[in-house]
Amino acid sequence: MKHDRFHGRVKGHARPCDWPDCPNQGEFRAPGLRPSGFDGPGDYRWFCLDHIRAFNAGYDYFEGMSAEEIWQAQSPIHGWASEQRAFRPTAGVDDAPRWADYADPLEAIAARARGFSKARHAQANPAQRADGRPVTPEERRALELLELGIDADRRQLRSRYSDLVHRYHPDRNGGDRSHEAKLQQVVEAYQLLRKAAAFS
Repeated sequence: MKHDRFHGRVKGHARPCDWPDCPNQGEFRAPGLRPSGFDGPGDYRWFCLDHIRAFNAGYDYFEGMSAEEIWQAQSPIHGWASEQRAFRPTAGVDDAPRWADYADPLEAIAARARGFSKARHAQANPAQRADGRPVTPEERRALELLELGIDADRRQLRSRYSDLVHRYHPDRNGGDRSHEAKLQQVVEAYQLLRKAAAFS
């Protein structure tokens, strides 16, 4: 395989050199005015060999930076100060997706993101019953599992629990053990709610 003696040369593209009034072909890529970032790789300029040499000779990566910013950029751990999405313990699966990465014609990703937003809102703003007692997000999930409204009282809680136990318990439904996992969830939800301040 034959290598070009000039590293970075891109042949076969009919780009003109971006240096003013240069008639040569632009075969070498250089940073443009818009830097790379979240929205993409940014802009590039293309120069011929002579003008890429001139550009590189005058290029200063640290231009416009303060002394502290230059020191940070030269640090061996530069860029690793904060946890990146891919290196978090959860790999970022609990975050809303980056919209630029996906086409979402069925709004499946949008629905997931709305779920995250709703969960965060519920965490930050606990719901209140009509009697003024707060309901935590865990208690609200337990109510949803038992198919009870937020203003259910203790009698309704007991009645609903009894109905669901009769439905899912093998001793009550003819020995059908296929609902044991659901029964366990119902028991845990009831135990949480019966001790909750809203039902005291």
